[in-house]
Amino acid sequence: MNSDPGSPGTNAAGNGNSGAAPTRSEFRRAPREIGAEIALLWWSFFDWLAVVSWKKLLLVSFLTLVIAAILKHPDPFILLIVASFIIKAVAGGKRKADLTASEATKRAETEQLERTVLEARMEALQAQIEPHFLFNTLASIDQLIQTDPPRASRMQQSLIRYLRSAMPQMREGSRPTLGQQVNLCSAFLEIMAIRMEERMQAVVNVPEGLKSAVFPSMMLQTLVENAIKHGLEPKTEGGRLEIGAEIVDGQLAVHVLDTGVGFTPKGGGGVGLANVRERLQALYKDRAELIISVPPTGGTCATIKVPYEIAPA
Repeated sequence: MNSDPGSPGTNAAGNGNSGAAPTRSEFRRAPREIGAEIALLWWSFFDWLAVVSWKKLLLVSFLTLVIAAILKHPDPFILLIVASFIIKAVAGGKRKADLTASEATKRAETEQLERTVLEARMEALQAQIEPHFLFNTLASIDQLIQTDPPRASRMQQSLIRYLRSAMPQMREGSRPTLGQQVNLCSAFLEIMAIRMEERMQAVVNVPEGLKSAVFPSMMLQTLVENAIKHGLEPKTEGGRLEIGAEIVDGQLAVHVLDTGVGFTPKGGGGVGLANVRERLQALYKDRAELIISVPPTGGTCATIKVPYEIAPA
């Protein structure tokens, strides 16, 4: 005998457990879920108490008393208000400190990640710039070998020194120091002085005690390149370029001063200077700055100020 597909018995079988009573495990799970929701609400209320001001808490308490009077059941509300004040006084300060510390840690981690990404971008940019500079220098050496072998030898030695300063910075993960950047720029300046046929006199005046300070990579060389390109090269007789450093109001101030044709900063300067400002903002927020000034004697002075910090050994 075949059952009628439309009969009630077949319908119940076809629906499986849709009409079955809840299992024992479901009964056990329900109180746990309710308990978890209550705990979540409690800790949310606790965190609110920790950060809310006393003024707002008093206002909320007054409104709660008004509602309690309307409902004519004041006791539970009064107990809640009293408990809130006790929790706020006893545990609120510690909880607020914990929340503040947690937020500060998250911000620090985010800023560190931003700095890491930015430095990775700058390393990639440096990797793109280096071949262009190397090819130009090698071409100059090749030409000087034919016309002026002693100058070619000096340029080759300066290039080797430049590479010895640059390569460790590309490989190491440690924070760059002012000493590393000064060594790199010194070798760069030697090469440029040979290219400019002694039209440039370079002076490095950085105290040894400041060379261990943390200083972002590529920034000093950007200022040096900018001074040569826009200050000294356009000047027929060339001029002098000086790199200096000092502590000013607790900050490390690094200067690049040239006696070139002069420079009036309009719109913040060129692309190179804009990149320096962007990096300073990303790395230090408002704790660092790039200042472009025109000395009374002429030329241009570019100064980078960053927080003074000794690099870990």
